Amino acid sequence: EYFGFVQELDRDDWFSVYLNAIVERFDPHTFYFAPDDKEKFDISISGSLEGIGARLQKKNDYTEITELIPGGPAWRGKQLEQGDVIMKVAQGNAEPVDVVGMRLDDVVKKIKGKKGTEVRLTVKKVDGTIKVIPIVREVVEIEETYAKSSIVKKGDMTYGIINLPKFYIDFENKDKRDAFKDVAQEIERLKKQNVQGIVMDLRDNGGGSLQTVVDMVGLFIDQGPVVQVKSANGKKEVLYNKQSKVHWDGPLVVMVNNFSASASEIFAAAIQDYKRGVVIGSKHTYGKGTVQNVIDLNQFIRSNPYGDLGALKTTTQKFYRVNGGSTQREGVLSDIVMPDRYSYIDMGERDIDNAMPWDKIDPANYQPVKGLDFTAAIAKSKERMATNEQFKLIDEN
Repeated sequence: EYFGFVQELDRDDWFSVYLNAIVERFDPHTFYFAPDDKEKFDISISGSLEGIGARLQKKNDYTEITELIPGGPAWRGKQLEQGDVIMKVAQGNAEPVDVVGMRLDDVVKKIKGKKGTEVRLTVKKVDGTIKVIPIVREVVEIEETYAKSSIVKKGDMTYGIINLPKFYIDFENKDKRDAFKDVAQEIERLKKQNVQGIVMDLRDNGGGSLQTVVDMVGLFIDQGPVVQVKSANGKKEVLYNKQSKVHWDGPLVVMVNNFSASASEIFAAAIQDYKRGVVIGSKHTYGKGTVQNVIDLNQFIRSNPYGDLGALKTTTQKFYRVNGGSTQREGVLSDIVMPDRYSYIDMGERDIDNAMPWDKIDPANYQPVKGLDFTAAIAKSKERMATNEQFKLIDEN
């Protein structure tokens, strides 16, 4: 399959491979996005796309439906099914185009399109029959991107868990849903269920929007500095939480692991520095303490005869905790370390040979939350884990 993928690469694909082989040697987080890759990045960070709401995969020369996204137009239409093979694609009433043998990316381009437009798929059903299925494209929300909450009961206590896969936002339309708005909504839902504590689960959360995480910290602390950023010219800027309302002032735990990175580390570090809650999980987080901006390359050439030039994601700043320390390479150290399968594997920013070094700056003017002391709770937790046979087994194996 890998060699088949390589054989399908065209000149534009090889250009991207070549360019990224160069830029990634200078900085592991600088990356050239070809136009198609930029679109995928936008979908990833916003959690939505315009299309039919189906996931596809290549099987030999054929394109197969592997999943229908719940709530999408294909799922609601109940005609397209998992296992169906797409033979032809037509735009509305236009002549259908045979897609057998076509690259998967090219098939996807033909199926996706602006909301309100129609695509007609000629598919071979699982039972062998051939059927033409018309579908009107819509905005499809990829639910696994978004924040979700659940309830855990232990004895007489009720706790809420908010799982956040990434700090998502639609940069093109700030009025659409984002991680800050959704988490605020989940907190209100949990409060109505009278939870005694909230766990923010940021495991495997690779980051996202800087402003979104600054706003989200404001759901748990009063107004004040959240993170500091410094550019290459040495200019320092402090980003403040300006939320007028604290949504949750009760017990708070932040769960992290080795793959919690960037914005996740900003959140965990701020909660830790303000002594607002307890950070629990892997020994340390990923250790990505840099900020990237996406630069549209088309803005530099007027009347460009070459078409869409794509974009460059480049590192422009480093961020620092309000206490002045950096998460670069070191990550955020958990208050309570739990054994996991990543403990003995080299992974993280510190294991990349061209990552930027750790450093520190002056602390911001902030005041930790008064009246909260987690020393006893942390000590008791460590005692319980030290005598727990299951945790010992994880560590031994």
